[in-house]
Amino acid sequence: MSEEDEGEMSEAEELAEAMLTAARSVVRTCMQVRSNESVLIVTDPVTADVGRSLYEAAARVTDRILLMMMPPGHREGKEPPNPVADLMRRQDVVLIATKHSLTHTQARSNASREGVRIASMPGINSKSFAEGGMTADYNALQKEIAGLASLLRRRREIHISSEAGTDLKFTTGGRWILEDNGICNRPGAITNLPAGKVFVLPKEGSAHGRVIIDGSWDGEILDEPISILIEDGLVTDVTGGDAAEQINKRFEAAKAGLRPSKAALVHTFAEFGFGMNPRAKLVGSPLEDLVYRGGAYFGFGNNMALGGTTAVPLNMRGVARKTTIQLEDVDLVLKGKVTAKVR
Repeated sequence: MSEEDEGEMSEAEELAEAMLTAARSVVRTCMQVRSNESVLIVTDPVTADVGRSLYEAAARVTDRILLMMMPPGHREGKEPPNPVADLMRRQDVVLIATKHSLTHTQARSNASREGVRIASMPGINSKSFAEGGMTADYNALQKEIAGLASLLRRRREIHISSEAGTDLKFTTGGRWILEDNGICNRPGAITNLPAGKVFVLPKEGSAHGRVIIDGSWDGEILDEPISILIEDGLVTDVTGGDAAEQINKRFEAAKAGLRPSKAALVHTFAEFGFGMNPRAKLVGSPLEDLVYRGGAYFGFGNNMALGGTTAVPLNMRGVARKTTIQLEDVDLVLKGKVTAKVR
């Protein structure tokens, strides 16, 4: 065997060990799997390496474990095969590492109603699993996020700015969500991994200003910043090359078949949040980009999941770098650095 082959084998072994370490964190820290619990790992050919790591880690805790491979042709929003759906609702814990998300399927909903704890990792790959946000200390992250509660309570006016040109103000329309911390230990609980963000519903009609998205859009790293003008809580203008053109096309497509009064709501500024995960990176991942520490993200379209009233067939999110986030007299983030302190 050549030195080059030995080197490649060493790198492969290092990756496998790092993936197993991350998988142990998922099984023992995030899901807190016990020896008497049944666990189902759902994976597919694209994410099989991650699935096998999760299987190996779970097998060291419980012998009541199954690994199921999804068909390679599975796509976003499609229900899993009936045998997978049936097994999901019969477990204590389900770990989903697939290319496309199963979070919004009936199979997942049925399992949650049966009290199954579920972690979903759509689009995860071996490298990000081993090195990115999955490797965070989730116990410490949970404690830090929970510690923000007193600062966020009873403060509602937000101002977001950046050197890139973001200048947006709005009022929060509900409580800040602090549960996206990676700890999923209650019956029926569900989490996406990697986790680690804080987010809120903007009060409908309250947002005014401009957002410069210079990080990623729906999990794709941007070559050119996107400028989004928001008036009365609705997007009124989107510019910035090919990505902006595609966003405008998606807005128009979502309006198809809607009555005019509802079609306008497709442009709703639906969600705002910022990342807290110190191990996450801006890599072009739909999940990891949202949780990378200090990044701010902006969601558009449907806001029903956060308690809003806009039920439209569209959800889009963009991530901005190095923003400053001020909540009345509190600096939450300063130029991309989480500070979370009263001025």
